[in-house]
Amino acid sequence: MALLVRLKAVTELRGKGDRLAKVAFRGLSFYTRVLENCEDEARFDETFRWPIASNIDGNEMLEIQVFNYSKVFTNRLIGTFRMVLQKVVEEGQLEVTDTLIDDNNSAIRTSVSIEIRYQAMDGTVGAWNDGEFLESPNSRSEGEGPLETESLLPGHRQGSAVSPGKSNPSLKPAERNFRRAGKGVFSAMKLGKIRPPKEDPHRKQDEPAILETEDLDRKAMRLGGGLDPDTISLASVTAVTTNVSNKRSKPDIKMEPSAGRPMDYQVSITVIEARQLVGLNMDPVVCVEVGEEKKYTSMKESTNCPYYNEYFVFDFHVPPDVMFDKIIKLSVIHSKNLLRSGTLVGSFKMDVGTVYTQPEHQFYHKWAILSDPEDITAGLKGYLKCDIAVVGKGDNIKTPHKANETDEDDIEGNLLLPDGVPPERQWARFYIKIYRAEGLPRMNTSLMANVKKALIGENKDLVDPYVQVLFAGQKGKTSVQKSSYEPLWNEQVIFTEMFPPLCKRLKVQIRDSDKVNDMAIGTHFIDLRKISNEGDKGFLPTFGPAWVNMYGSTRNYTLMDEHQDLNEGLGEGVSFRARLLLSLAVEILDTSNPEITSSTEVQMEQATPVADNCTGKMEEFFLFGAFLEATMIDRKIGDKPINFEVTIGNYGNQIDGTAKPSLKKKKEGGDGEQEDSELLQHSSEDEADDDGELVSVSSTQPMKPLITDRNYFHLPYFEKKPCIYIKSWWQDQRRRLYNANIMDKIADKLEEGLNDVQEMIKTEKPHPERRLRGVLEELSSGCFRFVTLANKDQSLSARTRLDRERLKSCMRELENMGQQAKTLRSQVKKNTMRDKLKLVQNFLQKLRFLADEPQHSIPDIFIWMMSNGKRIAYARIPSKDILYSIVDEETGKDCAKVKTVFLRLPGKRGFGPAGWTVQAKMEIYLWLGLNKQRKDFLSGLPCGFEEKKASKGLGLQAFPPISLLYTKKQVFQLRAHMYQARSLFAADSSGLSDPFARVFFITQGQCTEVLNETLCPTWDQLLVFDNVELYGEAHEMRDDPPIIVIEIYDQDTVGKADFMGRTFAKPVVKMSDEDYGPPRFPPQLEYYQIYRGNSTAGDLLAAFELLQIGPAGKSDLPPIDGPTDTEQGPILPVPLGIRPVLSKYRVEILFWGLRDLKRVNLAQVDRPRVDIECAGKGVQSALIQNYKKNPNFSTLVKWFEVDLPENELLHPPLNIRVVDCRAFGRYTLVGSHAVSSLRRFIHRPPDKKSQHWNTAGEIVINMEPEVPIKKMETMVKLEANSDAVVKVDMSEEEKEKKKKKKKGGGEEIEEEEPDESMLDWWSKYFASIETMKEQLRQQEAAAAEAEEKEELEIAEGSKGQAKTKEKVKAPKEDKKKKQQQPLEAPEKKSKQKIDELKVYNKELEMEFDCFEDWLHTFSLFRGKIGDNDDTTTEEERIVGRFKGSMCVYKVPLPDDITKEAGYDPNFGMFQGIPNNDPINVLVRVYIVRATDLHPADINGKADPYIAIKLGKTDIKDKENYISKQLNPIFGKSFDIEATFPMESMLTVAVYDWDLVGSDDLIGETKIDLENRYYSKHRATCGISQTYSTHGYNLWRDPGKPTQILAKLCREGKVDGPHYGPGGRVKVANRVFTGPREMEDENGQKKQTDEHLALAVLRHWEEIPRVGCKLVPEHVETRPLLNPDKPGIEQGRLEMWVDMFPMDMPAPGPAIDISPRKPKRYELRVIVWNTDEVILEDDDFFTGEKSSDIFVRGWLKGQQEDKQDTDVHYHSLTGEGNFNWRYVFPFDYLMAEEKIVISKKESMFSWDETEYKIPARLTLQVWDADHFSADDFLGAIELDLNRFPRGAKTAKQCSMDMVTNEGDLPLVSIFKQKRVKGWWPFVARNENDELELTGKVEAELHLLTAEEAEKSPAGLARNEPDPLEKPNRPDTSFIWFLNPLKSIKYLICTRYKWLIIKIVLALLLLIMVGLFLYSMPGYMVKKLLGA
Repeated sequence: MALLVRLKAVTELRGKGDRLAKVAFRGLSFYTRVLENCEDEARFDETFRWPIASNIDGNEMLEIQVFNYSKVFTNRLIGTFRMVLQKVVEEGQLEVTDTLIDDNNSAIRTSVSIEIRYQAMDGTVGAWNDGEFLESPNSRSEGEGPLETESLLPGHRQGSAVSPGKSNPSLKPAERNFRRAGKGVFSAMKLGKIRPPKEDPHRKQDEPAILETEDLDRKAMRLGGGLDPDTISLASVTAVTTNVSNKRSKPDIKMEPSAGRPMDYQVSITVIEARQLVGLNMDPVVCVEVGEEKKYTSMKESTNCPYYNEYFVFDFHVPPDVMFDKIIKLSVIHSKNLLRSGTLVGSFKMDVGTVYTQPEHQFYHKWAILSDPEDITAGLKGYLKCDIAVVGKGDNIKTPHKANETDEDDIEGNLLLPDGVPPERQWARFYIKIYRAEGLPRMNTSLMANVKKALIGENKDLVDPYVQVLFAGQKGKTSVQKSSYEPLWNEQVIFTEMFPPLCKRLKVQIRDSDKVNDMAIGTHFIDLRKISNEGDKGFLPTFGPAWVNMYGSTRNYTLMDEHQDLNEGLGEGVSFRARLLLSLAVEILDTSNPEITSSTEVQMEQATPVADNCTGKMEEFFLFGAFLEATMIDRKIGDKPINFEVTIGNYGNQIDGTAKPSLKKKKEGGDGEQEDSELLQHSSEDEADDDGELVSVSSTQPMKPLITDRNYFHLPYFEKKPCIYIKSWWQDQRRRLYNANIMDKIADKLEEGLNDVQEMIKTEKPHPERRLRGVLEELSSGCFRFVTLANKDQSLSARTRLDRERLKSCMRELENMGQQAKTLRSQVKKNTMRDKLKLVQNFLQKLRFLADEPQHSIPDIFIWMMSNGKRIAYARIPSKDILYSIVDEETGKDCAKVKTVFLRLPGKRGFGPAGWTVQAKMEIYLWLGLNKQRKDFLSGLPCGFEEKKASKGLGLQAFPPISLLYTKKQVFQLRAHMYQARSLFAADSSGLSDPFARVFFITQGQCTEVLNETLCPTWDQLLVFDNVELYGEAHEMRDDPPIIVIEIYDQDTVGKADFMGRTFAKPVVKMSDEDYGPPRFPPQLEYYQIYRGNSTAGDLLAAFELLQIGPAGKSDLPPIDGPTDTEQGPILPVPLGIRPVLSKYRVEILFWGLRDLKRVNLAQVDRPRVDIECAGKGVQSALIQNYKKNPNFSTLVKWFEVDLPENELLHPPLNIRVVDCRAFGRYTLVGSHAVSSLRRFIHRPPDKKSQHWNTAGEIVINMEPEVPIKKMETMVKLEANSDAVVKVDMSEEEKEKKKKKKKGGGEEIEEEEPDESMLDWWSKYFASIETMKEQLRQQEAAAAEAEEKEELEIAEGSKGQAKTKEKVKAPKEDKKKKQQQPLEAPEKKSKQKIDELKVYNKELEMEFDCFEDWLHTFSLFRGKIGDNDDTTTEEERIVGRFKGSMCVYKVPLPDDITKEAGYDPNFGMFQGIPNNDPINVLVRVYIVRATDLHPADINGKADPYIAIKLGKTDIKDKENYISKQLNPIFGKSFDIEATFPMESMLTVAVYDWDLVGSDDLIGETKIDLENRYYSKHRATCGISQTYSTHGYNLWRDPGKPTQILAKLCREGKVDGPHYGPGGRVKVANRVFTGPREMEDENGQKKQTDEHLALAVLRHWEEIPRVGCKLVPEHVETRPLLNPDKPGIEQGRLEMWVDMFPMDMPAPGPAIDISPRKPKRYELRVIVWNTDEVILEDDDFFTGEKSSDIFVRGWLKGQQEDKQDTDVHYHSLTGEGNFNWRYVFPFDYLMAEEKIVISKKESMFSWDETEYKIPARLTLQVWDADHFSADDFLGAIELDLNRFPRGAKTAKQCSMDMVTNEGDLPLVSIFKQKRVKGWWPFVARNENDELELTGKVEAELHLLTAEEAEKSPAGLARNEPDPLEKPNRPDTSFIWFLNPLKSIKYLICTRYKWLIIKIVLALLLLIMVGLFLYSMPGYMVKKLLGA
């Protein structure tokens, strides 16, 4: 193979000089000779040849550079010419003349002419000639030697590499090399390739191209001289997608748009507590708001760290899109009551989608940061701790027993934020600028318009648009533009929101303003994740200015639009509505800036308009479509003429009378008013244009359909195929679509490959890891290719910031991904396969995410089928999929290809079964591109046609055809081999169906026969379609046959058949000149997945072949073996070569019994029987004579023989049907079950070789007495023949550490080891829960570590393998360290040795595989399957259960099995099964507690009690309901006597007690006791960790360990147990050692074997042959479900069940697990003194600062038990003396560290409610005021379990004691009993900072109730044990009680002289006054002389 390039000449050079050219390909360049002194032309005329070793990929580039040559300086580049070699690969030879481009990618006048030839010798490899030929990494093709492997998927056709001899001559030599054939719609893998190493010489030409897979390794060895199989990779060519001629694209099988269908959701929020709320002495309430619904917690008084622990549930039934956009808002409100709404402290918002994307769909125990939306300059307003979970149907939420319970107070580390969001979020402004819109639809009736026109005489646009933007629960809207189809706004909406926002989507909606109600015209969502990037090289959200297209309902205006939802953005739009020009920018606010407006109200402003060309240059686009076939048209519309309309935007839309966009002015740029109005008059039919008179033809001619069969019609598009073409103008933003297309193609290829790999794993084909390597290779080369292509991206003027940033980030991501893929490829080995597969799937998601382009350009294309002018059904095709580009990767995946499109009903009509029927199947060819690139728009059509032009444009070559006339026609015969289907949909009420299949090909349809009452029909039928006419070239047909549609229906006696599902297939084609023989023929059967709507509904096993009828007629075709027996009539069976090879199998059935059979047609089932059927053979069980008395079968085992295919994958299903035998020989079907895969029941006889292992040497297992589970159990898996001694123990050093720790270092005061008497069952339970958390923690750490290791490997991989090895070692050491850490860390509580049990945080069944070790349960179904939303759920269809099992094996069994001792031939393979007679059992049910119950009462709480039902026993524990509790602790056991099998289903339910009315079910759980009872895992009574005969850990089982062990050995036919001296016991070949003695109650040591036996039982799984894990002593956690809310957990129940057979000795009394009673304590707090309390009051007389101090304290959550000291009046220094004692009695639960209080919730409550609250003592200091409210000064809260030790003196007491608690030694009052010291009071000032507001000297003394009684103490300073009066200074009294004293003190001392002066002055004044007063009278007297 070689590539030859002849460089002829370079012309139109400028100037004069020496010229030189350089030609490069695959990294190897040649230089020409230097041409001296040439002027404008340089004739090089040189030929260069590249020998190449692998086929040229169509995407590789050839590059020619022309230089001005200089001897002295460097050569100066004149220009470059690059060419993609796609055309060369196709044609083989090419001559090109083209211009060069300069450095800036702009064309220059200079042009170059070259000739290229590509010789591809067929299937051979040429070696590189010279050693220096290197290849660049991104130019590798898929594999470097076409070494094909056999098809690797189930029966997918083998590829064919046709040797030149038989290939048909019409093929060009280059193409023949690419020959592939194949079929299978899903992922058929056809040709694999191996990369031979470089030194491989030429491959011999005559080797067969197809190899058996087994030969692959050998072949590889031979080729590579021992090539390591771990480096081989396989590449795939997938039948449907990458066929040779590639003229067809892959059809999409799913029919229903997934969005828009309502589903059930439940949002559950637990508000736990708040901390650090800003404000003084507040009464906080939390308001929880989801969407529109609000709920409130109770109010907590005067505290800034309220504890709520309240649970709220919100139920929704809405579509997912609506749900995930709802906002969850948590706000804390201060002092809200009935009369006033309270003031907002702070709030937190997040959308539901964010929660749903979290792992497990939840945030657990996380702290939300509260901020005040009114004042963004303020900092945070506090923290709120909550759990938020969002559950959809079928999600189950695991409540994590999270490791960080103790680190909960670490608020910063547990913030309620998704990963990757920084904890300090800033405020930001989001500016959404709305510029203008165009192409709006009419939103008013034309009637109104005509009236207006008559009255006013003007014609207006019939729409008044405005834009509304919704973001984070806030709304902003622009002004309304009255009557305008092209409104201009130029306004911006501004949101202020935290950044990054926790709301993912921004909703932009154009609405029509209307007097009555505003309607949405169209909606667009902007996903913020797609327009920003949070990485370190990321960018803030930015968008546009760019157009967004809006889609919705059809454009014709109707008053009641049934598709209005589509305009609201729900569901897939069915028509273009409008486009809107908008942009978005984000600015992070600097909140310290004083100018900032601090409110977050939405603002509206004017925005500067943008230039017209900012979104790109207007270009003329050309869309061409040809309809090649229209079949399967629904018969309802078959009687009227039908035509198709294609629209792009508003172009081509003729019937809705839309206003045409005024394009003229955009083109000419002039003032386009006159043309505008004129344009509105013209319809699109005669739009004048630049190409002479090119008129868009957007719809086909109406035609009358013809009948295909009873259901479908077709249009007679035979040789004449109608075409449409539309010209339209759009801004040229193709680059965006190109980049998306490249990524989409990489992603498609990756997905295809992953499907291959999964299929290979599923079908157990050899070497899936090779295929994965191939996939990774393709991925990395694809990624690098993207980087090179995107790099040459022209710098367009109209690129927005988002375009640039996205391009950068996509290139980074893909480069990175390419590197990782390369590294991963080298790490894929057989054993690491699964993990790597997961990683690669992440790549796929990331690619799909990147490929989605947020800024639209060209709108999507809609194809509508019209009948009589009415729109019936549509298809929507994204414009990027059919966009043309000269670079192949950039072209859309369906551009210039024939695409099969299924039309569907619009909007809601498309939901459900009605919408799944195909409205029409179209074969359509589409091409969209720039008008100027139009020349090869027909290139992809099947060849062999003539164009028919419109009559107008004669003589104009450029005109597109209005129809194509095919001259070439091929005749074929299609053979459909329909073998069988399985797991079909149940369409009848009996729970079965009567299925038949319809096969459609082109215009013909045929049906198989109907098989009655089965879900697994074996039709075994050959359908022959004769004279199928296909138009086009023969060779194209061979590679690209049309697809076959197969639909499965259910035949009904009345009415029409029900649709059950559909699938597609491609036939294997044989041309008339090919042989009918291997490898391609006869075709093999293959499974096709059947879809019904979006869900799978079974598989079809079939094969299809399409045989060309040559000139000689049908005689050439392979003969059909006609039916020999005439009875079958015309039904032909599938011929021999195709049907599977059968061999004889025996199927043994174990019939155990039937359970829970429901009534059939109101009659009870009395005498049931089970019929088993498989492949036409079967067996019936014995009849159960009286179902009520004994529902078990009398005969246990029966068998039948049947012929089954050798290939296990083709095994037919086995049907189980239960019938009820009624009187007079009538039978009714009760229910049925189809076992779709027999694989798990196939018995494979054990290998002879492996049988020796259980006789080999002894294996010793050493058991130490105390095995704390805390240590990682070092269990060693035991190999055969080894003599391992396994020590199950912790290492010595750890023991040392424990000892050291026990001595207690420093501050930590150890709790004394409690004696046995103090321990109870709960100690054991809580210790076990700790252990479980510890294990989870370690698992998490290990998982995190593994991930780190992965990432390291991937990152390091490229730097060579050696490093990776070291890296791997390192983490292992870390891990050891990590495992020891928990022991070293000084734990808060010293761990004493408590025996533990196993707490399963799931159902026991999940852990032990449903206890189906030998007895399986098959659910019997009856009734139709409901479609997603219908009422019937899976549960409701179950009508009973069949218990039994089966065993399938090939018939002649090896003798040795039947000759074993004790072999009973009646039981066949089921040896040693117990008897199934009725048996009496004592069932003991222990209920520990329930968690997270769903609230049942209005107050958001429930009053739960337990109800247990087993058979006839029904216990309702109604008296003992627990008031208002969602996490009740029940702690009860119930004993029930039952008889298996009649009573074996235990139902434990939790009900809500109601005073009035009936009690509501909260949830229930069902346990099948029978399976547990009979299981080999021995689930009757769990095995304890140790054996003791007294105390809290009493052995519960009536049988002792020795007896149990002996019984197990006997039943399993195991040798043993043999107890030996020195604590040894031998079972089979395992020897266990352990302790021999134990203590009895009196502490006496006794010799016993029990411990030894117990040790064996705990390791029973290691006993060879019979070993299995025995159920340990445990507590299981079962989800509670409510039938009304299927699939959504209503809470969980912790419980366990013990069962004891009544014929054995009776068990002891039940363990007491009643809840621990809280212990009564009394806390005495003496407040001695205060100091440095801030002074609050100004003195009335003197203006001095003083405070009237008193101290308030309380312990329990609320203030109702608050106690105050007396008041220390008039403290001038902040010192106060009190000597005051508070006494707080309280009930305390030691284990949970909670105080228990019982009180009535309100005056209306019926009973007291129990609350558990943390033990926190609150002390506050207040300033007393007489007439106004007291002022709060400061507070301190002490957690009694861990609070800082008080300071010795007031001086040493500082605020650090509160702020950094972590660094200080903490004490617990429960250990210390008595503490005295100084503690600081703190409060927050105006700036929200903590400040010290005082200090208090207090003494805390804790006594138990008994101690308190012995030494009583009085409150305050009272008797008994009175405190002395405080010695207060004289100033501290109260002035209006002792006024004289206060005068004496306050006035005399200080103001004595002042007072004297005032008195004197007053006297003087009085004298003067008197003088003035008496003066006049006196004068008169004197004057008058009286």
